[in-house]
Amino acid sequence: MAEPVVVRAAPSPTGDPHVGTAYIFLFNYALRQKRGGKFILRIDDTDRTRYQADAEQNIIDELAWLGLAFDEGPVRQSARSDRYREAVEELIAKGAAYRCDCTKERLDEVRARQRAEKEQPRYDGQCRDRDVSADGPHVVRLKVPRDGETTFADSLRGVITFANATIDDQVLLKTDGHPTYHLATVVDDHDMEVTHILRAEDWINSMPKHVLLYRAFGWEPPEHFHLPLLRNADKSKISKRKNHTSITWYRENGFLPEALLNFLGLMGWSMGEDREEFSLDEFIAAFEPADIKTSAPIFDLQKLEWLNGVYIRKCPPEDLGRRIAAVSELGRDADPALMTALAPLVSERMKRLTDFDDMCAFFFVGDDEIGARYEDLVPKKRTDTNTAAVLRAAREIVAELGGGDDETAAIMEPADLEQRLRALGAEVEWKPRELFMSIRYAITGKKVSPPIVECMCLLGAPACMARMDAAIDVLGNPENPILGQAGS
Repeated sequence: MAEPVVVRAAPSPTGDPHVGTAYIFLFNYALRQKRGGKFILRIDDTDRTRYQADAEQNIIDELAWLGLAFDEGPVRQSARSDRYREAVEELIAKGAAYRCDCTKERLDEVRARQRAEKEQPRYDGQCRDRDVSADGPHVVRLKVPRDGETTFADSLRGVITFANATIDDQVLLKTDGHPTYHLATVVDDHDMEVTHILRAEDWINSMPKHVLLYRAFGWEPPEHFHLPLLRNADKSKISKRKNHTSITWYRENGFLPEALLNFLGLMGWSMGEDREEFSLDEFIAAFEPADIKTSAPIFDLQKLEWLNGVYIRKCPPEDLGRRIAAVSELGRDADPALMTALAPLVSERMKRLTDFDDMCAFFFVGDDEIGARYEDLVPKKRTDTNTAAVLRAAREIVAELGGGDDETAAIMEPADLEQRLRALGAEVEWKPRELFMSIRYAITGKKVSPPIVECMCLLGAPACMARMDAAIDVLGNPENPILGQAGS
């Protein structure tokens, strides 16, 4: 049996929780669940200029919505400042780091000169061998060897080598006393005994600095896996300019957490046998980090919508009704029994839970607000008079099955209503498509709706009769300024 692991995720509380955070979190969570051990949530809040007070809780809330639990945390790096300062003093004493008091103005001048000379902008090393006082404003920099190479092993990509001449003397401790990510992550990973690091590939260029820090401290680095970045269709890095990146957006726009997790599990990994649909438990059982592909996964919103529809149709009616109500403006305060009844009627056409409001708006308006249009009520090659007569006959069927007015209305049964309406269509020599199209417009005011017979039964006879009366009125008065538009 494989040894237990200690993994971590370290998002920054600088804005809405990123879908890339969920992607990285999922793979770390799966490894911990597969092998046992511990999963640590670490909050990288050392950049106080970009810190947002509510962002940390938003991260925790969205991860809870996804069902991805952590074992320890949140551990805030801002609470470990004393530990980082202690680590920096150790590096200075070893000659692996140095204080630098160069001003911003001087650094800007150096970089501008380097750019003008077509050189890579970097610190010029002025303070490497100076005795800078610890009392004045200063930063602490990593003293990178100027010759040779730094090599490390990535468990997905093999051995990677950087020439030391290309590695900047990275700032480790800022003038405000807070560490940079590079120092904090190495110290934290060591102190927390992290065994495996699964993070995005854009940290590869930082790895030489981290390797040099591990060596300076005399520590063994964890095993590293740099996962491929999520990409737009044009292969550019996923960004809010071209795609929705906020986990909150996906929750508020009607995506199910299990569908989003399934979709993220397809990013850089495969279940095999061209299988695209699997549960979180199935993903965990099959997951091995060595199987992650490094090719750029495309974040295809249309595919996610398709997969979301698959999961919507898996939901039992009561559960689906509850989930719809959580994101629906119309269904939020609706009777749960109505939402449960509507759920199976809408599920076949839904890609997102939020589709409900457009599909079922006619349930939540007054009977005089449907606004059925003259030209939509009359099938091709039929007349307004003929259509009005057919709708009157359909209204009589509803009145008979539903028992009449509000006081005596009975519950109509879909099978009975459909049988009677089809018989009417045969009697008047209307095709079912023509008949139900006119009835649909009269009842819903829309060309497309959930199954109309079931909808009529849920609306009840009084509402159906009132809406048919309004439609018949439109047919008798095509210039009606409120309910209809002229046309024939």
